[in-house]
Amino acid sequence: MNPCLSPTVSGRYLSFSEREDIAIFRAQGLGVREIAWRLGRSPSTISRELRRNASTRTWRLDYKASIAQWHAERRARRPKVAKLVTNDGLRDYVQDRLSGLVRCPDGRGVGPPGPEWKGKNKPHRGDRRWVQAWSPEQISQRLKVDFPDDESMRISHEAIYQALYVQSRGALRRELVACLRTGRALRVPRARARQEAWAHVTPEVMISERPAEAEDRAIPGHWEGDLLLGLERSAIGTLVERMTRFTMLIHLPREDGYGVVPRTKNGPALAGYGAVTMKNALASTMTTLPEQLRRSLTWDRGKELSQHAAFIVETGIPVYFADPHSPWQRGTNENTNGLLRQYFPKGTDLSRWDQDEIEAVAAALNARPRKTLGWRTPAEALNEHLLSLQQAGVATTD
Repeated sequence: MNPCLSPTVSGRYLSFSEREDIAIFRAQGLGVREIAWRLGRSPSTISRELRRNASTRTWRLDYKASIAQWHAERRARRPKVAKLVTNDGLRDYVQDRLSGLVRCPDGRGVGPPGPEWKGKNKPHRGDRRWVQAWSPEQISQRLKVDFPDDESMRISHEAIYQALYVQSRGALRRELVACLRTGRALRVPRARARQEAWAHVTPEVMISERPAEAEDRAIPGHWEGDLLLGLERSAIGTLVERMTRFTMLIHLPREDGYGVVPRTKNGPALAGYGAVTMKNALASTMTTLPEQLRRSLTWDRGKELSQHAAFIVETGIPVYFADPHSPWQRGTNENTNGLLRQYFPKGTDLSRWDQDEIEAVAAALNARPRKTLGWRTPAEALNEHLLSLQQAGVATTD
């Protein structure tokens, strides 16, 4: 083999000149970490190179650059036959742990049959077939336990994922992706997996920073908010005052082009509750309140309020976010959303209702007597407070 004719490889892989340097440094008696430092590579890269690509035809593992390059190019040849294609026993083991039936002690299979595979994600609000559903990592690691002496029964979890998702590596049936916990028809790119789900929630806007007066409900003007979601990405914004339970609903109509303009990554949010749209709708609703009733707003951790900094500047209302998976920190709002489901059930299109209609629902809710208010209505409780503020203002001017 002529090393000068070897194909060009990316910087991810060792080049022939680097392998020559490794051979020279190794002959000089340098250690793995010293060689790695001189080449600007990871010590594990050098260690793996010396272990995998050394000459094996001598009585000791001599490292020669030309032989190491030959080994590397031999391993890199494509296409390779997938291991699950050639090893029937391994393929059967993987498929049984993925899609094997859940059985009673008497051996009878149990659970719903599940929907017919249509190349989509797991069914929304529908039964899934009950299967063993081991994850690829569990399968990969368990093989070492079940077959400790059989090196042919080894496969990485990534190879299993590729056999499921990559058609050219299709040793496993495509519909078996429905047996994975996520049930995704397509893999999520790594870049998306590394994104922070709640990057807009900074320490200074956590609920722990909210004034103590908001917790004891002694002073009105502290609000809790969230979205009420419906079919086809429809939504209604909900605001509830903590002391009086007074409710305000925010109309969030879809933007022009929804359902016509194709959805694009990082494109405009046309569903009606994008960050900018939500900020504007929330600001226009809350600025209609008297200043004494605009003390704070506590929101769920959804991305729809990622423009909270601009909202604070425009309205002067501080915003706080609840802790992850802690709905009880917004218990008033969660309870009210449950009441609203009587009018806006799950699985229905909420975009059908206009501003007047949702305001009528809010008025009905505010006219409903509450035990916690001594059987007064939220509207009466809020009105009493506004009257007391008005009388206090008149008294101070005399």
